[in-house]
Amino acid sequence: MNLAAVPYIDSGGLGQLVSCYTTLARAGGRLTLINLNAKNHDLLSITKLVSVFETYDSESEAMASYPAPAGV
Repeated sequence: MNLAAVPYIDSGGLGQLVSCYTTLARAGGRLTLINLNAKNHDLLSITKLVSVFETYDSESEAMASYPAPAGV
């Protein structure tokens, strides 16, 4: 999820991120966050959610963290 255009995440936004993460995890998926600004990264650190979410500085870094599809 690219958060480059998100200047601030409030408690409702955090709740939605956790909900998305939980839904994806139950289905065997992953949620990665990219392009967090310093304020939003600090918020994830303060709430200890930085240990839950995978965060990357760029889309290419995030994509590289995913395994190659089988047979490729």
